[in-house]
Amino acid sequence: MRVGDVRKIAVIGAGTMGAGIAQACAASGFDVSLRDIEPRFVEGGLRRIREPLQARVAKGKMSAADVDSLVSRIQGTVDLGDALGGASVVIEAILERMDLKKALYAEMDRVCPAEVIFASNTSSLSITEIASATQRPDRVVGMHFFNPAPVMKLVEVVRGSETSEATVELIKELCLKLGKEPIEVKESPGFIVNRLLIPVLNEAFNLLLEGAASAEDIDRAMKLGTNMPMGPLELADYAGLDICLDVMEVMFRETSDPKFRPAPLLRKYVRAGRLGRKTGRGVYDYGKE
Repeated sequence: MRVGDVRKIAVIGAGTMGAGIAQACAASGFDVSLRDIEPRFVEGGLRRIREPLQARVAKGKMSAADVDSLVSRIQGTVDLGDALGGASVVIEAILERMDLKKALYAEMDRVCPAEVIFASNTSSLSITEIASATQRPDRVVGMHFFNPAPVMKLVEVVRGSETSEATVELIKELCLKLGKEPIEVKESPGFIVNRLLIPVLNEAFNLLLEGAASAEDIDRAMKLGTNMPMGPLELADYAGLDICLDVMEVMFRETSDPKFRPAPLLRKYVRAGRLGRKTGRGVYDYGKE
């Protein structure tokens, strides 16, 4: 299969990342099915796509006809068979839980023709282990987008132990067609970006817990001192504190390296439901925005 043969892409998981990936695919001319397990999740994903695009129309940055054309290429569904039907590539963006992913991949493997490629948007889990749930480990690959997926240029293309060269090359070509910059990574905990970024975010929480500085000053120091566009605590709120914690726990479990041991304050915030922007409160309070 060549990238020119890909007409339809199935995106499984209609959360923030899944919706963003679906939008990026549709914007590049692909037909897209966006699937989740409940209608309210599917509608939520479609709303995440429509509302920012409508805001662009209101600002004169995009025409209503272009928005209608893009949205018309995305079909929401709760039926896995409908979502997968006719798709050449499946991009999975469900919760970062290995048990859920392996169950999904086993089911998709039974439904999809052997040539269909499965790509996981996982930010930390093993592609090799995910692929072990299928009879096509050579056609399972990591395709790690960054939030917001329609805007961020990087995609980490992660090669599991059994991923074929043909699969990697097709996904890299697909990334280019989506207007992204693919970087190939051999499977390792956290890949590239999270391997470097997570210790920074974690240490920011340790500094805050110790009272070394305020959250505002920790973020301001990193923005002014390293030219980061967003401070580490702001970034954690943007990504979701629960997501950050999940990634840290996977990396700590995989490496036993203490630099990945989650900061107690981060655990405390997650337990309190302070997950960041998506809940209105994390390190910062967004209730008045």
